[in-house]
Amino acid sequence: MQAVDCPDQVKTIYNVLFWTGIRIGELLALTLNDFDFDKCTLRINKTYTRHKKTDLIQDPKTEKSNRTISIPLFLKEDINTHISKLYDYSPDERLFNIYKDAIGYYIDKYSPIAGVHRIRVHDLRHSHASLLINLGEPPLLIQERLGHENIETTLNTYSHLYPNQQAKLADKLQQTFINSTISVR
Repeated sequence: MQAVDCPDQVKTIYNVLFWTGIRIGELLALTLNDFDFDKCTLRINKTYTRHKKTDLIQDPKTEKSNRTISIPLFLKEDINTHISKLYDYSPDERLFNIYKDAIGYYIDKYSPIAGVHRIRVHDLRHSHASLLINLGEPPLLIQERLGHENIETTLNTYSHLYPNQQAKLADKLQQTFINSTISVR
């Protein structure tokens, strides 16, 4: 197996993007102040962009993009490990001082080594939503977590992932019918 020289920061970035579904600009705007480690939550209230070689921190994409999401314990630990490696860091500075293009660079570099198809950085957000759908989470919860302004955005973007849910629903109805004491015949 080939050794991988991908910086730990990038691994943490991929984990945060995949396991939270936040946008890349939201991730790049994160500071330590955005985390409540006691409650295992992450507050999204700004986004990062780079315009004409200037770093800009702006309001999120939509009003619903302002949100607080829960994070799993393993991700909290991963983020804390990343923080422990930072030197001379202020809690209101950007936690991930890297450019979006650099994050994509590592996907380009390591996808062939891992034997997987190359995806865009934004596809980690889609992968998170797909995982939630596969886990049976309701569309309204997914909408809230992703910060979509309305449910139609969530449903229109991910509706192709729901057809297999119809078969599961029919199985549940069948099981309910079999287990019921009242028969409708």
